[in-house]
Amino acid sequence: MGLPVCSNVSTASWIGIHPGSHVSETGLEQGKSLMQHQLFVLAFFLVLLVLFYQIAVIFAPFLVPVLWAIIIARMTHGLYVKLVHLLRGRDTLAAGLLTFATMFLVVFPIVSLTVLLVQETTMAYRSVMEWVQAGGMTQLPEYLGKIPLAGRFIQEQLRTFVLAGSGYEGSIAEGTKTVGTFVLTQISGLARDAFSLTIDLSMMLFTLFFFYKDGRGLFWRLYYLLPLEERHKQKVLIRLNSAMAAVVKGVLATSFMQAVLAGGAYFVLGVPFALVLAAITALFSLLPFGGTALVWVPVSGYLLVSGPIWKGIAMAVWGSLVVALVDNVFAPLFIGHEMQLAPLFLFFSIVGGLAAYGFIGVFLGPILLAILLTAIHIYEEEYQTKGPVIPKTDTADT
Repeated sequence: MGLPVCSNVSTASWIGIHPGSHVSETGLEQGKSLMQHQLFVLAFFLVLLVLFYQIAVIFAPFLVPVLWAIIIARMTHGLYVKLVHLLRGRDTLAAGLLTFATMFLVVFPIVSLTVLLVQETTMAYRSVMEWVQAGGMTQLPEYLGKIPLAGRFIQEQLRTFVLAGSGYEGSIAEGTKTVGTFVLTQISGLARDAFSLTIDLSMMLFTLFFFYKDGRGLFWRLYYLLPLEERHKQKVLIRLNSAMAAVVKGVLATSFMQAVLAGGAYFVLGVPFALVLAAITALFSLLPFGGTALVWVPVSGYLLVSGPIWKGIAMAVWGSLVVALVDNVFAPLFIGHEMQLAPLFLFFSIVGGLAAYGFIGVFLGPILLAILLTAIHIYEEEYQTKGPVIPKTDTADT
């Protein structure tokens, strides 16, 4: 017997099958599930961004000490591995020994020099004030007039711009008050900076210990989370290591060169304790502002007062034209050669990093530049099928 046929109802509907309704309900369920998943992903990443922002705010005051700890830990990682091997796997002891070594070789000298600078600046201020009160300022124009070639010009400018309108004694009193206020302000700033520097160095040592001990696991976890292919990760890692090593070597080499050049001048000009002053020059060359000038400028003043005037002038010229320029010329050339970067961009990265982040910017600027160039190289590999076409210079006669 055949099935009954109804012209208004399809066979599938008559036997209880409704394909249109079934497909529609399945599609709605899939769409709803997809939307829920997308909302969950969006909410998750929003919460993650908020958490990252809050953590960044919390860690911001410790950014510079943490960056210093990262640089020191990376540059001494090979020594740490050898020490762990010698201590038969006792990584905590190795981390503690290296941290104490860093404290004695780096932190203590920096803190001692900072405290000494504050003390010497205070003593210099008192000596200058005693000299002024004893009438030293009244003999200043006569003394400046003895300087070869420029003495008479300095005297004329002093009378024209400094003494005009208020009288000599009034200019001395006003100038002394201004200088005294400025020096006192600088001394107070140095004292505050010394306290802040001590806190930062303590935080750096604390962080450095845990980077030695647990840094390897943390590094590889971050390495695994990078959303890049393995070959691209390797490129970033190699470029990062080479940039960090080149900057550290460049800064240390520049410091050594400045110490040799300045120390040679101290010795030739007969400055007492030339070797000690050369070592202090090497340490002060690492400071972001002032640098070696904090040493050779006072030495020039000492030579102007105690010896033939030409020695003080020679020291000032040598310091400003040779010693000071080494940091601005030699460092970018050396670091650029090691990193295979254009000296112009490297110079701007060093100076800009110094202005933006302080002394840590000397390291951070070139490192960020190297990472950026690596990212551009990865982009060219992935999305550029052809290299840039650089037209040749037309040397034909026009």
